[in-house]
Amino acid sequence: MTVDIVFPSADVAVFVDGCFWHRCPEHGTMPKANAAWWRKKLEANVERDRRTDQALRDRGWTVIRVWEHESVTDAAERIEQAVTAGRR
Repeated sequence: MTVDIVFPSADVAVFVDGCFWHRCPEHGTMPKANAAWWRKKLEANVERDRRTDQALRDRGWTVIRVWEHESVTDAAERIEQAVTAGRR
């Protein structure tokens, strides 16, 4: 598992997910060419994300997933809140 940003003192792991690769419900698209292969590939990505999230949570970490289309300000505020809460 590779985490994009780690705050070890607060046990916060942040992933920045691309809308295509992680099947964003708002912006995710499905290619028409070789659709069955892509569906399987992208569904496997989502399942891996879920397993990773659960494994980290089982170890006491807070997991934050930020979509690539999210406002940087909104994402930063969510992360800051989690880091602050984790350091208490």
